[in-house]
Amino acid sequence: VQLVESGGGLVQPGGSLRLSCVASGFTFSIYAMSWFRQAPGKERELVAGITNGGGSTNYADSVKGRFTISRDNAKNTVYLQMNSLKPEDTAVYYCRAHLFSIRYWGQGTQVTVSS
Repeated sequence: VQLVESGGGLVQPGGSLRLSCVASGFTFSIYAMSWFRQAPGKERELVAGITNGGGSTNYADSVKGRFTISRDNAKNTVYLQMNSLKPEDTAVYYCRAHLFSIRYWGQGTQVTVSS
């Protein structure tokens, strides 16, 4: 089982990034997917989630209207489009696969928002 995130980097406030998470080793299309983030000294928090078919999404209040989660089951990939980035969005971003009690995590990708 592997979840590999990419797309992180350094961006100025107000900028955009698109994170990707490619899954392998399990049946991606039956798993709900989520993005979490963890800033230094803080607990890991849920950013956004999407159901296995993509028909339902949810977001943390802090990112509503700025971030969009989506998935392509044909490509075993989940995305996080991040717009209007703020310095407080700086964190390591992780994707997670979830089915009943099963949880798979990626290794994370760093996002830094700074001028």
